[in-house]
Amino acid sequence: MKFRKAAALLLASIMVISMVACGDSEKTNNSANNAANSSTPTATAASGDDSTAQPTEAAALEGKLVVWTLASDLQQFSDYFMEKNPGVEVETVVIAPADYPTKVQSALLGEETEPDIIVGEPQMLEDMYDAGFFEDLNQAPYNAQDYADKIVDYVWEVGQDSDGIQRAISYQITPAGFYYRRDIAQTVFGTDDPTEIGKLFADYTTIIQTGETLKAAGYKIFASDAETGYFSGDSAWVIDGVLNVDQARYDYMDLCVALYQNDLTAFASQWAAPWYQAMSGPVPLLTAETQWGTDDMNIWDADSFAAATEGTDTVEVFAYGLPAWGVLVMRDNVGDTAGKWGVCSGPSYGFGGGTYIGISSNSERKDLAWEYLKFCTLTEDTMEWWIATSQGDTVSYIPTLEAHANDANEVYGGEQLYKFWLEQAEGIDYSKVTRYDKVIGDAWGSAITAIKTGEKSKDDAVAEFYDIVESTYPEITVNR
Repeated sequence: MKFRKAAALLLASIMVISMVACGDSEKTNNSANNAANSSTPTATAASGDDSTAQPTEAAALEGKLVVWTLASDLQQFSDYFMEKNPGVEVETVVIAPADYPTKVQSALLGEETEPDIIVGEPQMLEDMYDAGFFEDLNQAPYNAQDYADKIVDYVWEVGQDSDGIQRAISYQITPAGFYYRRDIAQTVFGTDDPTEIGKLFADYTTIIQTGETLKAAGYKIFASDAETGYFSGDSAWVIDGVLNVDQARYDYMDLCVALYQNDLTAFASQWAAPWYQAMSGPVPLLTAETQWGTDDMNIWDADSFAAATEGTDTVEVFAYGLPAWGVLVMRDNVGDTAGKWGVCSGPSYGFGGGTYIGISSNSERKDLAWEYLKFCTLTEDTMEWWIATSQGDTVSYIPTLEAHANDANEVYGGEQLYKFWLEQAEGIDYSKVTRYDKVIGDAWGSAITAIKTGEKSKDDAVAEFYDIVESTYPEITVNR
């Protein structure tokens, strides 16, 4: 049965992802999205107030929906949906990203009629589509293609299966850029203009030069060498069944090694306490040996880290590489540096994460589920609400993006961030994304880690990378 066979492949790929990622310090797209969204399992089923019903429905909506998500944002969307539709109860369950695919698979293979709404991140969607988990949204009564011109192109494409059938839609775009300190830019480079600062990140070689300039001035270019992960290449890993490792991949490898070995970063491990702390000002200066903590220093606990590093030398960090949702991370952590940040482009068009919402193929409440999906992704009132509520998340709904294109974000020096992110999104070529990217990308990251730490020579690390790809995906031709 195709459904079960595809689902088995999905589970196998999830297991491989977990095994490969465990030993890799180059945790980029998946880790980033996990950090931007709370992964603590919770459930909500709040009742609505006396607000009016959703205006797209002639009659008031009634019933119950069960939403399974790995993004805590949907709790807020669900509450707002209930506020607008008092006759609807939405039970929203937030599941840890590492557990989410397996739980969804178990429920759907077990022919459970709940959840009604399921989601996925880009790297897991293709297998979920093949497994038949998501409802066909092109068919009546959904007719999703009627809305194709309302959503940013690459986001719409991510929501389609290999046959071009719409299965999911996201409420956000997630192109990547560099968030940089304007005050440091003025001090070191004499300008804080986003276009000029973008030139300092124009390519991998230039980034190294920029890092050396900042180091000479007493700063670090990045908190960690994982900041370039969203710009790790602008080509497909697999083309016509053949592994594709172009020169840009090796150039990116050389960049990561140089950042690490030339002491250009603060060695503040991504998503750890010092990584967040560096957003608000000086951070204790760690080393390659202490970046993951010591017996006396827990880098994952802010209080413990502060106590263990009191009185040590500090350094300030210039930039972070994050997707558009990075404005939310920065918002909550910049502290005294609020208002001192800008955003510029990177060396390639990258993106990270994104929550894609669809209807479970097993749901018995598909009509109501479609109203929820439309509410979250295709309703202008909701998009306006989310911009205000999130304080800066960038929606995928084009009419709203265009309406806010000229908004000056004073927190980022008056930049027109919605226009900037839309321009970056238009450069994303989703045809370069494949189902193999997560595993192959993590294996390449592991090779980089082995080289930069001196564990392996470049030749040996690359050879092991090829071995991993061959053993994991025998259907891919590997030309060494």
